[in-house]
Amino acid sequence: MTNIGPNIGHNSGDKGISAQRLKSFVSRIERLASEREGLGADIREVYSELKSAGFNPKIVRKVVALRKKKDSERQEEQALLDVYLDAIGFESTPLGEAGKPK
Repeated sequence: MTNIGPNIGHNSGDKGISAQRLKSFVSRIERLASEREGLGADIREVYSELKSAGFNPKIVRKVVALRKKKDSERQEEQALLDVYLDAIGFESTPLGEAGKPK
């Protein structure tokens, strides 16, 4: 158990903590969180621009998510989706039909 007491500021094993090192970690976390907020604002701005250009942001988000996945993962998900939709009697799409064996 770490004792926060008279040894603050000293790195003395289990008997205390290094206040300077802790401050460094906290500062890094705060800086990165701030950068993340800035990046989030930038991404929202790009989605706003693409919406203004006539694109559907919801679909573009799906495209971005799909591009992050491996081909095998995408194919497996699509196959399961086709099975589930078929099981509930949902009409398949032409794209889904193209992938089915004849």
